[in-house]
Amino acid sequence: MPDVSFIDWPFLDDRHRDFAQRLDAWAAAHIDPRPHHPGEDIDAACRSLALQLGEAGWLDASVPAGGAAALDVRTLCLAREILARHSGLADFVFAMQGLGSGPITLFGSAEMRERILPAVRAGRSLAAFALSEPDAGSDVAALATTAVRVPGGWRLDGEKTWISNGGIAGHYVVFARTGEAPGARGLSAFLVEAGTPGLTIPHRIEVIAPHPLATLRFDTCIVPDANLLASPGEGFKVAMATLDVFRTTVGAAALGFARRALDEATARARGRRMFGKTLADMETTRARIADMALAIDTSALLVYRAAWARDTSGGGRITREAAMAKLHATESAQRVIDDAVQIFGGLGVTSGVKVEELYREIRALRIYEGASEVQKLIIAREVLG
Repeated sequence: MPDVSFIDWPFLDDRHRDFAQRLDAWAAAHIDPRPHHPGEDIDAACRSLALQLGEAGWLDASVPAGGAAALDVRTLCLAREILARHSGLADFVFAMQGLGSGPITLFGSAEMRERILPAVRAGRSLAAFALSEPDAGSDVAALATTAVRVPGGWRLDGEKTWISNGGIAGHYVVFARTGEAPGARGLSAFLVEAGTPGLTIPHRIEVIAPHPLATLRFDTCIVPDANLLASPGEGFKVAMATLDVFRTTVGAAALGFARRALDEATARARGRRMFGKTLADMETTRARIADMALAIDTSALLVYRAAWARDTSGGGRITREAAMAKLHATESAQRVIDDAVQIFGGLGVTSGVKVEELYREIRALRIYEGASEVQKLIIAREVLG
């Protein structure tokens, strides 16, 4: 049974507590807990999960009908933590519906929001956020994809990679260089709908924890002026404002993985007998479990502190708090899950065992939406001013 004492922390309101209890009960009843492995039809699984989440109304939290003002980061964090504890793929689907539509929620025109978001909210259309490139991930200023003005719109040329939902998304929010200023100040954001001529998927990408990833190519891809988000040259602002909302939730997903790992480890420690006693009777195991519990609580404090700060800031930036939450929670979860695998011994690296799945799932969280090394640079910059 997971520790839910954090629900009573003052960072959360009664509406958050009610949401968490309802979602946990729903996930236990509806989400398939079996691990996912390479070779499965992950595309179909993601589409099915999106429809499930949409029909049950849970995607209202990540794609709110009320627009930017309705984005509540504490609710997003609770959703990701709970879903990740039940299923890494369910968390992925929920998160991408939010991240891939977040720029539209925050910066899209009324017409764009009305045209795109209802299908995403319902789970009928998958969303994607296309920022990374072969030679530009954490270094956003190095983006090479270009967008050039043409009559009535923009021509996009270039390549994106490591794009979640690539090849199955209904739309992509694409960041490209429009050249208003050097570096990050010369970027703009565009909505590119699937099927737009000039957009192709040259290949899909296989990873250790199966998720739909792909490389996108833009070759004379024309999008209308109405598909520009914010103003030319404001793409970096669009990306960072979106990540400010969703980066904290990556820490929450890591927290969900870590809680599940602790639950699995404590059950194993109580039941596994060695040398005439249980693993839980051994001092080395007790010390390991104490470290795991401590790492989880400190991560939860940082995650929900950051979420609370964003929700009560009136839309202000929480760059420092979000970076701290993401860094600490993902790094700590990696250690917690590694400890759980160690407690399981050889069984812990056996395909089909939950801690083995968690070990594969957690690794990418230390990289995407800003690698751990980048989070340290952000924190230091914020502290040093």
